[in-house]
Amino acid sequence: MGADSGPDLNTAADEETRCARHPNVSTVLRCGRCETPICPRCLVQTPVGARCPACAQVRRLPTVDVSPQYLARGLGAALAAGVAVGAVWGYAVGGSRGFAGFFIIFIAIGVGWAIGESISAATNRKRSTTLQACAVTGAIVAYLVHNVVMGSVLLPAGDIWGYLATALAAVFAAQRVQS
Repeated sequence: MGADSGPDLNTAADEETRCARHPNVSTVLRCGRCETPICPRCLVQTPVGARCPACAQVRRLPTVDVSPQYLARGLGAALAAGVAVGAVWGYAVGGSRGFAGFFIIFIAIGVGWAIGESISAATNRKRSTTLQACAVTGAIVAYLVHNVVMGSVLLPAGDIWGYLATALAAVFAAQRVQS
């Protein structure tokens, strides 16, 4: 067979394609839309196949994209709810620390729900880790206001039930705005 017997199959194997975003990485993958070479690190799997990030139009969900304005609204709602719920908590329990006992779990659930719901309503139902931090702050403020309303020091030394209630309220409030 002569030199003109057909296409040379080795030339395609000799050419090495590099990723458009990572020039150090050789690849055989291409975007299904624009045919740009992509590597496994930058490919985005879509319902219609592998795409480059530009063609896939990767965006954050609007519910987890929290702008500074919504963060400020969430923090304000957490602080306001913390003060209001803490005052109600302090007046409801009153001076009878022993009365709350087991029921402190239900009080904590209510405190956490109220704080989380107020943040959620103030931020148009957005969810993020920064809003979770606001929720925990609101639970701590509620505990501090509760202690002031009861006429106690801000952080009583032996208030195990109060610390437990604050931790539970923080967990419930943070779960309400969890991303």
